[in-house]
Amino acid sequence: MLNPSNVNFSEITPQIRELTQLCLDNSAIDPSLYTKYKVNRGLRDLNGKGVLTGLTEISEIKSSEVVDGETVPCEGKLYYRGIDIEEIVGGFIREKRFGFEEATYLLLFGDLPNKDQLDHFTQILANYRSLPTSFVRDIIMKAPSPDMMNTLARSVLTLYSYDTNANDISIPNVLRQCLQLIALFPLLSVYGYQAYSHYHDGKSLFIHNPLPELSTAENILRILRPDEKYTELEARILDLALVLHAEHGGGNNSTFTTHVVSSSGTDTYSVIAASLGSLKGPKHGGANIKVVQMFEDMKKNLSDWTDEDAVADYLKKLLHKQAFDKAGLIYGMGHAVYSLSDPRANIFKKFVKSLSEEKGLTDEFQLYSTVERLAPQIISEERKIYKGVSANIDFYSGFVYSMLNLPLELYTPIFAISRISGWSAHRIEELINAGKIIRPSYKNVAPRRDYIPIAER
Repeated sequence: MLNPSNVNFSEITPQIRELTQLCLDNSAIDPSLYTKYKVNRGLRDLNGKGVLTGLTEISEIKSSEVVDGETVPCEGKLYYRGIDIEEIVGGFIREKRFGFEEATYLLLFGDLPNKDQLDHFTQILANYRSLPTSFVRDIIMKAPSPDMMNTLARSVLTLYSYDTNANDISIPNVLRQCLQLIALFPLLSVYGYQAYSHYHDGKSLFIHNPLPELSTAENILRILRPDEKYTELEARILDLALVLHAEHGGGNNSTFTTHVVSSSGTDTYSVIAASLGSLKGPKHGGANIKVVQMFEDMKKNLSDWTDEDAVADYLKKLLHKQAFDKAGLIYGMGHAVYSLSDPRANIFKKFVKSLSEEKGLTDEFQLYSTVERLAPQIISEERKIYKGVSANIDFYSGFVYSMLNLPLELYTPIFAISRISGWSAHRIEELINAGKIIRPSYKNVAPRRDYIPIAER
């Protein structure tokens, strides 16, 4: 019998390898059966279009339109509560305001706030931006994890224990919980990183308190940096990133997870922890890290970043699994829904150029622009694709985060700090329109067999 004190949780023993082979031998399903039984793998049809599983009023993605009775691709559009994201961004940029709090209000409550409503809402978030006594010392500083998403999920689940009404799923109580989590996600993420970098990397430990008069983006930069300093452009571009990542239709994996788990009637903390687990996946929230790493490898292998033939050759090597991680992907290119363009990437690019000039990284920006221009053509030549390919928001967000000197460990938590707004809106929507528990159907394709007594096996 194993002694629990001597168990190595990361060790793959010979027994585990033997049992793994049983999994491989007895769990592989013939791929042709998915076609035979008309299973939409990944809840997507043969054309890549998502299978309709619900209704929402929170946001909409548009990638095609009907022309002369036929559906054709169009420039991508994203709407928050029916309002074009480009108009939302243009509004607060023109008025030189931070937009994340306004976008969060819109997603949660369905209308744009007036000035008094926005000021009041911002004050509510500021009041909630305080962790329970000794939470940092007793929870975040204990057993720091190298993965900030796991640290964030653990902190969220632990907050359940501090909530005397944790299981109450009435709308007022869920709204209160969601607003608290929206306010606390920056602290939980950054403090988790500070603890890890101190204990694992030996860096100095500092815990800065947020300031109530600052925006979410400003507070993130303030509590992250040792000197608490940041430029106005840095804060405004991080704020823009938060707005663009806050919500994206109802069908993305983590938001669908929010609906599925909420439909079971469980508590808010369990729902958000499940959504965090989904977002952590490299196919969902971790893509921008891969983009940055891909470009670092590209820069090492290209002697002249302006040589378009050399850049094109490297991109072909990526597709043929001869470069970088040999996965056959050009990270940051393509999207499950958008084809001609991702509106978030288009908005982002305009501000990325300004930040690259401030940081003295215009050569890097030009390399990104070259890849954005060349990659779609190369992909269409090398691959059979059912729709167009364009740069997605991950293509530029990783570059922005690197220019902001954000550590890689915080790239996906920044996504979560933003997306908690959308998750909260969808959780409330699911509870208000509560119907049946979401339960899709799976068809069993294994043959039936007789039970065999153990002595005869």
